[in-house]
Amino acid sequence: KGIEMAVKRIVANIEGWPEKAARFYGELLGLDIVMDMGWIRTYGADGQMSVQMSIMSEGGSGTPVPDISIEVDDVDAVLEKARAMGIGIEYGPADEPWGVRRFYMRDPFGKLINILSHVQ
Repeated sequence: KGIEMAVKRIVANIEGWPEKAARFYGELLGLDIVMDMGWIRTYGADGQMSVQMSIMSEGGSGTPVPDISIEVDDVDAVLEKARAMGIGIEYGPADEPWGVRRFYMRDPFGKLINILSHVQ
């Protein structure tokens, strides 16, 4: 028998210059800086978050596997803001058969980001 424990948090670590993240993760997605030590800047939100990891052979609907998936309460509001900021959309918006509305874009570090909302 092993020691009982629980995973409390999973953090996505992205290599890049922390100050380049402010426009994308702060301004576009509205995340707060919860830690800043110069060489590392962590963004977060006070809302309910789950510990999850997805292992994928494809991104669904024939798309590439995204590096990060971010669930938001209004995917179309984020899409509109991303377009206004001149951020290119690589896929979507699409209403997927598994009940999500989503689109893909790249962050300043080239990571493929899946922005999604569950359809009611």
